[in-house]
Parts: sequence; structure tokens; C-alpha cells
Amino acid sequence: MKPLSNLETAAFCNQMAMILKSGISALEGVSILLEDAQTSDEKEILTKVYDTIQECGLLAPALQAANVFPAYLLRMVQIGEETGTLDEVMDALEAYYSREDSIKKSIHSALTYPLVMIVMMLLVIIVLLTKVMPIFHQVFLQLGREMTGFSKGILNLGTILSTYSLVFVVIAAVIALVLVFLFKTRRGHLLLMRLAYKAKPSQNIYDKIAASRFASAMNLTLRSGMNPERGLEYARELIDDPFFLEKLQCCGEQMAQGEDFSAALQKSRIFTGVYARMISISGKAGTTDETMGKIAAQYEEDVDVQTSKLISALEPTLVMILSVIVGVILFSVMLPLLGIMSGL
Repeated sequence: MKPLSNLETAAFCNQMAMILKSGISALEGVSILLEDAQTSDEKEILTKVYDTIQECGLLAPALQAANVFPAYLLRMVQIGEETGTLDEVMDALEAYYSREDSIKKSIHSALTYPLVMIVMMLLVIIVLLTKVMPIFHQVFLQLGREMTGFSKGILNLGTILSTYSLVFVVIAAVIALVLVFLFKTRRGHLLLMRLAYKAKPSQNIYDKIAASRFASAMNLTLRSGMNPERGLEYARELIDDPFFLEKLQCCGEQMAQGEDFSAALQKSRIFTGVYARMISISGKAGTTDETMGKIAAQYEEDVDVQTSKLISALEPTLVMILSVIVGVILFSVMLPLLGIMSGL
């Protein structure tokens, strides 16, 4: 079965957190969820979990046996059972995967809309070149003239597109496959991230997404009683941004040299400005886990605001570009045509 989505994982964690906080055991909780299961896939997953809990008495191996839950969740559930904080871990995991789902949707919105607009622009331009321009060409011939200059070049471009349409269809299919590779595979995602990281707006967004995930992971691990060193190791597994991973590597080296956690975060520039100051103060007060949660929430809000601004700026820009291209194509034939008509 395919792995659960972030939203499905968050829903499961939320239900288990409520059950565990009410004093019901994990085995009884899974049986309750099994009774309320709506789909056959859900029943199959919960049945596997329930049977495994009966055999071993632990939730972590049972979830692992289902083979649909994220690796990070499995590790955190194991820690929660070892430290006796499974209800708190489940509650924190629900917030974490809800945040991950929100971040993922923000990224998809920021990338999908421009691609759709670009495809629409290309379709409109192709129709103009291959269908509309030949009609104007026939009008010119009926008036005893031929297209010249820029309008002639546009007509020739439309003719080339019509003549070699099969070649362009193959090229479009290859581009579609490349996009699928970039958006649907891990290697493609890393390549796309490296390319997008060179642009200042997307670089800033990726930095904040990575920082939000790191802060959320540290909030969860520290709340579970884990020390910062182990929390940092788990956080590395959640970050896709290779540039942010370098900062985490630097942070780990600083801590190995004897620096405390808050100082290592500042020197590796994982957090800067007011966030670095917050971490420094919370480290002295012993509230680093709470501060990490606040920082994660603030970064998530910043990402939402920035992606919204980017999308709102792209829409009029793409519409303007399309309008200019269509206007240039039409005026290139309309002005000479009006000149001919006025001379008759």
C-alpha cells in the first residue's frame, strides 16, 4: 500500500493522542479506530497494527509492520514509549505533520500556478501562429499583396510549427517527462531545489521552509526528553535542502567542540537576528523546546505570506507578457493591412 499522506498521518496522530490522553491503552485505541474505519485500506492498515500490538505489546513495531507510516513518526513513537510520553509525542506529531502538509501545499501553489499560466500562454501563441496568421495571409493575397518584414517572419514561424508539429509534440512530451521527474522523484526534487535556490525569492522561501522543519523537529524531540545532539541527528533526516544541511553539519561540529546548543545554532547561522536572540534566552531559561515551536510557527506564517506575495505578483506579470506578445503579433499584420485598405 502507498504511504500515508501528511494529512492522513496528522489525522491518525490526532486520534491516537486523544485516545491516549483519555487513559485508553494503545491496543484499545487501535481497536476503536478499527471499528470506525470507513475504507478497506484503512481497515487493512489498522488490522495489521492491531495484530502486531497483540503480539509484541508495543505501538512502534506495529506501525512499522503496517509499512505506510513515515520513518520519523516511527522513531518518535519509539522514543515516546521509552520515555512514557507517547500521548505528548502523538500530539506533537499531529501538529508537525499538519504543518508539513501546509508547507507542501504552499510550495505546490507557488510552482503550479506559474506553470499553468505559461502553458496557457504557449497554447494561445501557437493558435495565433498556426491558425490566425494563415487567415491574414490569405487576406493579403486577395488584396494583391504579400506579408513582409516582421509579419512575414511570424507567418514563417507558424508554418514551421504546422509542418513539424509531430517534432514539437515529441519535445513537449519530453518536457512533460522532465517536469514529472522534477516534481515526483526525490532526485528531481533535489535538482529542482538547487536550480530554484539560485533565484533570490525562492532561495529565501526554501531557507524558511528548512528552518521551519528544523525548529518543528527540535521542538518535538526536545519535548520528548531527547538531548539536543540526538535531536539534531533526527532533524537532519527531515531536511531536503542541501544548503541547510551544511549548516546543520556545522552546528553538530560546534557542539562536538564543546559549544552549547544555542551558541552552536548562532555560530552556524541556522537562526539569525531575533530568532537567534530568542534561542539564546530560552537556552538559559530552559524553555528551548517551547521557543522552537514558536519559531516553527512564525517561519510557517512567513512562508505562507511570501508565497502569496509571489503568486500575486506573478499573475499580473504573466498576463502582461501574454498581452504584449499577442498585441505584437496582431499589430504586425493589422497595421500593414490597414495601410493597404486605406490606399484602396
